[in-house]
Amino acid sequence: MAAITKEMSIGEVVMKWPESAGIFMAYGLHCYGCAAARYETIEQGAQAHGIDPDVLIKAINEEIENKE
Repeated sequence: MAAITKEMSIGEVVMKWPESAGIFMAYGLHCYGCAAARYETIEQGAQAHGIDPDVLIKAINEEIENKE
C-alpha cells in the first residue's frame, strides 16, 4: 500500500511515483515540476489552490495502488 502523506513534498512524490503527476494535473496543481515543488508539501500546494489536501492524498494513493 502506498503511504503518501500530506507532509511529503510534491517533488518527492512525483519523483518516486511518476504516475502521481496525472493526479496533480487533474486537481489543478500544474506546478509539480517547478522549483517550489521540491520544498512545498502536498498540503501547502493543495491549500494554495483551494483543494482539500485529504481528498488529493486519497486520489494519489488510490492511483498508486492501482498501478502496483
